[in-house]
Amino acid sequence: MPTKLKKTKSAGRFGARYGKRVRNKLVKVEEKQRKKQKCPFCGKLGVKRLSKGIWQCTRKKCNKKFASNTYYLD
Repeated sequence: MPTKLKKTKSAGRFGARYGKRVRNKLVKVEEKQRKKQKCPFCGKLGVKRLSKGIWQCTRKKCNKKFASNTYYLD
């Protein structure tokens, strides 16, 4: 009888490599970076990460593109 598999989230692509702690840290960072974040200009949720350190507010009124931290805004 097969056993129930654990959910591995986004780090499942690495399989059994690199160790559990490293994969768990990666999952936390990736979950945080993919959420919409608060715009420093208009103060609303709607900033998405375009690439390393490049962010853009997705609201039509603001639509600012700016540089900030690499993975998530503080």
